Amino acid sequence: MGLEFTNLIELEEMARAKVPRSAFDYIAGGSDDEVSLRRNREAYSHWALRPRVLVDVSRRDTSTTVLGQRVSMPVLVAPTAFHGLVHPEGELATARGTAEAGTIMVASTLATRSLEEIAAVGSAPRWFQLYIVKDRAFTETLVRRAEKAGYRALCVTVDAALVGRRERDVRNAFSIPVDLAVRNLEEAGAGKLPPAQRGRSALADYWERVLDASNTWKSIEWLRSMSSLPVVLKGIMTAEDAEIAVEHGAEGIVVSNHGGRQLDGTLGTLDVLPDVVAGVKGRAELYVDGGVRRGTDVLKALALGAKAVLVGRPVLYGLALGGADGVRAVLERLRTEFDLALGLVGKPTVSSVDRSIIHRISETC
Repeated sequence: MGLEFTNLIELEEMARAKVPRSAFDYIAGGSDDEVSLRRNREAYSHWALRPRVLVDVSRRDTSTTVLGQRVSMPVLVAPTAFHGLVHPEGELATARGTAEAGTIMVASTLATRSLEEIAAVGSAPRWFQLYIVKDRAFTETLVRRAEKAGYRALCVTVDAALVGRRERDVRNAFSIPVDLAVRNLEEAGAGKLPPAQRGRSALADYWERVLDASNTWKSIEWLRSMSSLPVVLKGIMTAEDAEIAVEHGAEGIVVSNHGGRQLDGTLGTLDVLPDVVAGVKGRAELYVDGGVRRGTDVLKALALGAKAVLVGRPVLYGLALGGADGVRAVLERLRTEFDLALGLVGKPTVSSVDRSIIHRISETC
């Protein structure tokens, strides 16, 4: 029997009952007071849908394209670390479930399986999430490996010059089990997190050694100069940075506050999406992550100018509860809800969704 659930919101409590506390808190938590984390979800309540009636919606199509690649729905799997924490097959099961759902997985640098192993699971298109780390030669090695393995784009995380203080991880002295490793970084001697220490997050200590706080827009120029893969910048929250990103050749932008795990106290990502749309002016594809739990959330994001959404935590909950089948079930639930929302709002195709079906109803807190 497959994973049984009614909606993505209830999955969190189902996963809480199964996943060890330290691992669950690492996945579910945010930084500091977790204001950004909450605002991501709350932002969807700030926008109301304006349905049109007496439209022929007897046939609907949830498919779309992202960077020219056809996908079954405007929902991608966001890059998240350490899938091996919740399932023995880790990212391999996630890759299978995503492929079965007909969409794109963005594989994380911090995966517990190598990017080559992930790419070998089926023929579905995938993107590789990249950190430009201190060791530039090794960063280039990762890019070359991604190119050789057939990844279709580089999704570069740009909001992690430093690591946000995730207090759940501090309280739990978070680390990963000794039998897990950051497989993509083993060649650089950074495959293992340090042992857990009371009152410290091993991940934060680890990233202090790896992350490069000196990255600037010149780092993006360097990346684009040595790879022909499309570059998608993940972690942009302002029109100003979106405009600069386009000027530096970004073909895609993910409006993201890192799932509320970096700077606390930001706006929700959906609330800043209109500003980013204004900064981009149609010169790059826009995506948004953070807080997506319903098909109507997907519809609202598209109405405000996103090409697709990325979903992270619910995919990990599905993985924990049902492996590859659980991942597929999470994505199919979103697709089914989105299909229904399209019909009820009077827009039978993704391309027919526009700003006319959405209205701002309140100011953010």
